[in-house]
Amino acid sequence: MIVKNKVGSIEKIRELIKHQGGILQASDLEKYGIPRTYLAVMAKKGEIQRISWGVYSATGDLVDEMAALQARYKGAIFSHETALYLLDLSDRTPLYYSVTVPAGYNATSLKASGAKVYFVNHRLYPLGLITVKSPHEHDIKTFGLERTICDVLRNRNQVDVQLVNTALKRYVGKAERNIDLLYDYARQFRVQKIVRQTIDVLS
Repeated sequence: MIVKNKVGSIEKIRELIKHQGGILQASDLEKYGIPRTYLAVMAKKGEIQRISWGVYSATGDLVDEMAALQARYKGAIFSHETALYLLDLSDRTPLYYSVTVPAGYNATSLKASGAKVYFVNHRLYPLGLITVKSPHEHDIKTFGLERTICDVLRNRNQVDVQLVNTALKRYVGKAERNIDLLYDYARQFRVQKIVRQTIDVLS
């Protein structure tokens, strides 16, 4: 019976890694009542590898840093410079990951990992949240076009001006842009003036 349970637990871990795009967080095992010791057993056998504290992937898989970051920091949503890249508003591969978290979020270890962290109040935090594919084809969370334009204009003193200008030109040229939604978000973020002035010039 013990052997059977061991095999069942290991198989469940394999299923979780596959279902979650190759990434597993140690805390994911709690809901299934699987002891974390099985992770050590599988790592010792070379079946899985630890890629950061409490985060594992199948051995030999290319590590998806974006998916791994969000697996470890579930409150972190890719935004600003990183969102521009994910939304094809920039061709510049991020040198670091920009994320947004809700006000009050303990971002000490997130910042220590090298991420650039932006804080926003809880009401605005989920506005425009979408799911996209990472460069490694895993589901990750970011913000849509309109929210991202508001973010970079709102924090324009912290974002490279050339990056912002390129993003604005590309946004205006996108068929799927939604100017009404952009103005609605701009109102909520209190950047109506700069957003309207910018769009008027580019349109």
